Amino acid sequence: MTALQKGSIGSLLIGTLVGVVLVAVVFGGEAALSTEEFCTSCHSMSYPQEELKKSSHYGALGVNPGCKDCHIPQGFENFHLAVATHVVDGARELYLELMNDYSTLEKFNERRLIMAHDARMNLKKWDSVTCRTCHKNPDPPGEGAQAAHKKKVTEGATGIDCHQNLVHTEAPMTDLNASLASGKLVLKPEEDASDDEDEEDEEAGESSSASEAKSESSDDEDSDDDEE
Repeated sequence: MTALQKGSIGSLLIGTLVGVVLVAVVFGGEAALSTEEFCTSCHSMSYPQEELKKSSHYGALGVNPGCKDCHIPQGFENFHLAVATHVVDGARELYLELMNDYSTLEKFNERRLIMAHDARMNLKKWDSVTCRTCHKNPDPPGEGAQAAHKKKVTEGATGIDCHQNLVHTEAPMTDLNASLASGKLVLKPEEDASDDEDEEDEEAGESSSASEAKSESSDDEDSDDDEE
């Protein structure tokens, strides 16, 4: 074996080793930065964490979602989005954590709308991919909800365009299409925001009615069994 061949093999082995180390660092770092402990290590995130625990999403499917389940795209196919989120959003939020005073909830609320809008815009750009991990049904019951879901085709809407303020303390709803077009935060007209809330109430009402009907049916069957 010539010296050139030995050098090539050595370079290949070193390159492979470096590649393995880099992959391990990137994947391991992404996993470490996605833990709830890391996310809430900044004082400001303790407020949203408590709001999450009191929301209907917490324990809804027999599991308790953490920060990453909504705010970090999961899966290998979305790994580039996860890394970009950590690099871009993480650096920005760390800077803002150092530059702003979040010592009280009142001071946190001064920036709540801006932070909520940033999170909504991420979901918009991701086509609400983290929401769709659990919410897989594209055709909800109810005429109002079905009509609203047609906006996915007519307006390029995604889940977060209509379904805002479901987990954390309410912040004014924002028009994400208009915000993308203008490059700045655009609030939804109050009438549009009210319509979205009515549609969500309709979906919740129909789900509740279905559950009650099922319960009544079960009670009737039990009554028939008793009579027999």
